[in-house]
Amino acid sequence: MQEQLRLIKKQAEEDLQKCLTMDQLNEVRIKYLGKKGELTQVLRGMGQLPAEERPLIGQLANEIRDSLENSLSLYSEKIKVKELEKKLRAESIDVTLPGIAPDLGRRHPLHLVLQEIKNIFIGMGFTIEEGPEIELDYYNFEALNIPKDHPARDMQDSFYITPEVLLRTHTSPVQARTMEKTRPYVPVKIIVPGKVYRRDDDATHSPMFHQVEGLVIDKNIRFSDLKGTLLNFARQMFGPEQQIRLRPSFFPFTEPSAEVDISCVMCKGAGCRVCKQTGWLEILGSGMVHPRVLEMGGYDPEEVTGFAFGMGVERITMLKYGLDDMRHLFENDVRFLRQF
Repeated sequence: MQEQLRLIKKQAEEDLQKCLTMDQLNEVRIKYLGKKGELTQVLRGMGQLPAEERPLIGQLANEIRDSLENSLSLYSEKIKVKELEKKLRAESIDVTLPGIAPDLGRRHPLHLVLQEIKNIFIGMGFTIEEGPEIELDYYNFEALNIPKDHPARDMQDSFYITPEVLLRTHTSPVQARTMEKTRPYVPVKIIVPGKVYRRDDDATHSPMFHQVEGLVIDKNIRFSDLKGTLLNFARQMFGPEQQIRLRPSFFPFTEPSAEVDISCVMCKGAGCRVCKQTGWLEILGSGMVHPRVLEMGGYDPEEVTGFAFGMGVERITMLKYGLDDMRHLFENDVRFLRQF
């Protein structure tokens, strides 16, 4: 029995030396100290020994069991240390390596162009006005000389919320609101940047886009003042050699009205595919404020005159940066945005 116990101890120590993981160590524990372990089986068979041998064998078996438990504990600590070291090596960070710089955000091209437009007109003495995007039909149409059932409403496919409330189709309602607020005082000299909404969606239109409206009211305002203001804007936005062309047009809230073109930014007026060989590109609409609009705003058209203009920020952005599809501005493609 003594020889058998010593052999068990020797085999257990050899098995322990081969253990590299906690699972292997647990297998050794079960093999020798488990309910059916080899040492446990020896202890259970002590009842068959002569009475005089039991104390000696019992003492030796307990010593071997204590020795195995101590060895298991020591090997367990060693394996835990090795596993921790392995984990630390795998997760180590070399603090001498250069850091990974985070991606920095950039200003959207629409924001860049809108800010430039604001700065140009602020430099000419304009102030900025804002108004609600959810607008009353009265301010969006009627106060701008577009009564109900007027055919001009067909030019703007609108998003109606109720028969009298809609998403504004242009920033012009702020003109009417500003005139109500400032009447009868002059001068009025404002621009109105903001979002507008129409039922359009293709390469050159979006259901949501940005406009900048301009309004000037004072005594003796003439069409030449409008032309000079827009020429100054075009040259600051597109270059000092820029020229403009005014073509007769129709807008219910201005009379006379004009579409404004600039010499093509691609071919410098020589004629190309972009300008359809005309040498000109349309950028905005404008005109002298209609007397009826002045009256509805609380001004006497016999005493004051004014001019107004409106431009699409997306249109200006596409011309400034040579873009061929407005949808690039709304798709949030990082590869596109990184160009600006």
